[in-house]
Amino acid sequence: MSDMTDTPRPGLARRLPLIAILLVAALGALTLREHLSFQALAEHREALIAFRDTHLVATVLGFLAAYVLIVAFSLPGALVATLTGGFLFGLFPGVLFNVSAATLGAVLIFLAARAGLGERLAARLDASEGRVKRLREGLRENELSVLFLIRLVPAVPFFVANLLPALVGVRLDRFALTTFFGIMPGALVYTWVGAGLGEVLARGESPNLGLIFEPHILGPLLGLAALAALPMMVRLVRKAR
Repeated sequence: MSDMTDTPRPGLARRLPLIAILLVAALGALTLREHLSFQALAEHREALIAFRDTHLVATVLGFLAAYVLIVAFSLPGALVATLTGGFLFGLFPGVLFNVSAATLGAVLIFLAARAGLGERLAARLDASEGRVKRLREGLRENELSVLFLIRLVPAVPFFVANLLPALVGVRLDRFALTTFFGIMPGALVYTWVGAGLGEVLARGESPNLGLIFEPHILGPLLGLAALAALPMMVRLVRKAR
């Protein structure tokens, strides 16, 4: 009798981090949107600058911790956090802080999803036959290209790009590597916008947050995406021959 009651517990324990993330994400979407907004940043910019100037190390650590939590729990405000990194710390080291914190947060949600659902789902995919098996094998052959693509193409939501690799059994080291370097171009753009945010706010204006979709920015990003897809296309051509 005790064996029957004890068996579900390990599975439930593995799912608890993912369940907690989903609950906090839902709660945060309802309650934190106004507090993690561009307007909130504009209202508190002077206090943030004053605290940074007197407590630089504490500001860096607090910023990194807040950014990691925003990404790990999929809270609203990731873009504002990236702008804040540039606003407080400049293009460099701001971009390094932004990319590092975003990558760590992504790794945490990746591990939670893989422990909760990913390992079992990946095992089922490996044991499957037919079209599903061919799809899984194709993903494994082109894993790095696909992972870079979903990071470089702005149309893929960050939350989705964190969950999908965990659900199909991607290795942690490959996920972390492609996340760090894949988000760097976009992070560089928005950190640069954040670095000039002080002048924009002083004029009473709002930054151009759609800058990444401008042709002179989107073009190079799509070029990087095409470069990431090149090995995959070469394999497909070789198979076709």
